[in-house]
Amino acid sequence: MKRSTFLRLALAASAAPGLSRSSHAAVDKTRKLVLIAGQPSHPPMMHEFKAGTILLEKRLAEVPGLKVDRHEMGWVTDENTFDDADAVVCFSDGNGRHPLLQDEGRLGKAESLVSGGVGFGCMHFGVEVPKDTAGSQFRNWIGGCYENQWSCNPIWDANFDQFPEHPITRGVAPFTIKDEWYFNMRFTDGFTAEGPSEIDGVKFTPLLVATPSDETRDGPYVHPKGPYPHIQAEKGRKEAVMWAVERPDGGRGFGFTGGHFHVNWQNDAFRKIILNSLCWVAKVDIPAEGIASAPVSDEEINQNLDDKKPRRAAG
Repeated sequence: MKRSTFLRLALAASAAPGLSRSSHAAVDKTRKLVLIAGQPSHPPMMHEFKAGTILLEKRLAEVPGLKVDRHEMGWVTDENTFDDADAVVCFSDGNGRHPLLQDEGRLGKAESLVSGGVGFGCMHFGVEVPKDTAGSQFRNWIGGCYENQWSCNPIWDANFDQFPEHPITRGVAPFTIKDEWYFNMRFTDGFTAEGPSEIDGVKFTPLLVATPSDETRDGPYVHPKGPYPHIQAEKGRKEAVMWAVERPDGGRGFGFTGGHFHVNWQNDAFRKIILNSLCWVAKVDIPAEGIASAPVSDEEINQNLDDKKPRRAAG
């Protein structure tokens, strides 16, 4: 090809729709995820927030266009890191121990970030907050939350065999896994496990949906033990244990109730749907096959664990 012909073709391509410099800039923009691991809690191999976020960060390092800023012990070392954050995700304890409630001003800081379009997500216990302290905020930010003695927290084998069309479910194969899957979440009125819906401009999608057995509804739950009559009364009903929202402010949110058992990160589908969600909430494009990642070996799953003393056996 003559040099002049090549230059004409190159100039034409640069002017073609979809190949402009601005569109490339949008694709190439690096997104920043602030990932917060909660303080140590529970017996060994449970609530391993530090170790879990380390193995997730390691795999997210391979994702083009994403920067992960990971923090431990329940908060960031410098709040200036939020200034250019595209999303903030907490994998932590919740209720009165939630990271956003440990210091005056944190809840307000989160409110200002979310209202500015920053994505927000919570994992496992982190989806629970006291209903009169931050319940309404969490419903606005991520579509729902765990509410004490309205929701319940049994340990059960959940079977996920169908998924909605959503970037977070791309490449996720059906799987069954035991976890402390919370359910009967306090969603915004109108949001249910039955399928995607939109209320006041908020788009809600239930991502992981399973049907607890009658025995699961009858308890015992982890705490309080239950059972609750309103939980038992809904036998046979499907429950959403992971969900996502798109907010009118342009931000995204998700809630994931699993993550109690550290060993579950070795399940490829379990790990993939979380890697997908961490990218999606920060507005990183998800490929058709989802976020690929290396398996988690037995050696790796036992690395970076918190220093915890095993609980004494009863009796």
